[in-house]
Amino acid sequence: MSAQDHAKANRDLELAARGRLVSLVIAGTMVLWLLALWVAPMLGLPGRYAFLFDFAALAALVWALVVALQIRRARKSLRDQK
Repeated sequence: MSAQDHAKANRDLELAARGRLVSLVIAGTMVLWLLALWVAPMLGLPGRYAFLFDFAALAALVWALVVALQIRRARKSLRDQK
C-alpha cells in the first residue's frame, strides 16, 4: 500500500466519522426537541420557550446540513482523484 493510498484511506475514515457525528446530531436534536416541546408545558414554561427550542433545533440541523455537504464535496474530490 503506497503512502497516497494510506492517506486516502485515512481521509475516508475521517469522513465516515464525521458522517456518524452528523447522524448523531440529527437524531439527538430531534429527540431533544420533541422532549423539550413535550416537557415544557408540564413545567409551566411560557410559549415563547417553544420558539427557543425551535431555533436551537433549527441551528443544529443547519449545522448538520453544512457538514453533510462538506462531506459530500470531500468524497467527490476523493473519487475524482482515482
